Amino acid sequence: MQEQYRTVAREGVHETEINRSRFICALAPAASEQEAQDFVARVRREHPTATHNCFAYVIGADAAVQRASDDGEPGGTAGAPMLQMLLRRETRYVAAVVTRYYGGVKLGAGGLIRAYGGVVGEALDALGTVTRQRFRIATVTVDHQRAGKLENDLRATGRAVRDVRYAEAVTIEVGMPGADVDAFRAWLADATAGTARLELGGEAYGAA
Repeated sequence: MQEQYRTVAREGVHETEINRSRFICALAPAASEQEAQDFVARVRREHPTATHNCFAYVIGADAAVQRASDDGEPGGTAGAPMLQMLLRRETRYVAAVVTRYYGGVKLGAGGLIRAYGGVVGEALDALGTVTRQRFRIATVTVDHQRAGKLENDLRATGRAVRDVRYAEAVTIEVGMPGADVDAFRAWLADATAGTARLELGGEAYGAA
C-alpha cells in the first residue's frame, strides 16, 4: 500500500474560455469507480446541450483504476490529457469532467490537448488538494479508572483518537503510522502501568 496520496479537497467547478469555447471543469473526490461514474453521469445531466462532456478519473492510492473518455473529441485530445494532469499532480480517488460548449473556432489537436489538460490543472489549483496518510488502527482496552486520563494523554500527545466505547471496560480506537506501533506499545505500557490491552487492526487512510 502507498504511504500516502493526494486527492481534491472538495467538489467544485472551474471555468475558462478559450477562443470563444467554454471549458467547465467539475472535480470531485471519489471513493470508488462507481462513485466516479455516478459523478460523470450527474455532470452530463447538468449539461445536456454541451458539445462534449469528457472525463477522466483515478481510483486507488496506487492509481490501480484509470479511465478516460474523449466523448467525441478527436482521439487522445481530451480524456488522455485530463488523465495525465491528474496523474502528474499525483491525485488519487478523484474524478474530473470537462464540459465544452463550442464557440465556433477550431483549436486543433494541440490546442485541445492544452485546453483540456490545462483546465483540469487550473481546477486543482482553485479547489486545492489534501494529503491522506496511511495509518494502522489499534484498539486499546482499559479499565474505567484509567480511561479518562489515558484518552486525555492520547490527545495531548497528538494521537488520532477515532472512537471511544464504554462497556464493562473502555475501548479506545487509535490511528497511527505503522512505524509508530512499537513505540506506542511501550508508551501505553508505561502510561497504564501495563494494565491496558492493545490489539492491532487493519489499515486505512486519514488526514495527514
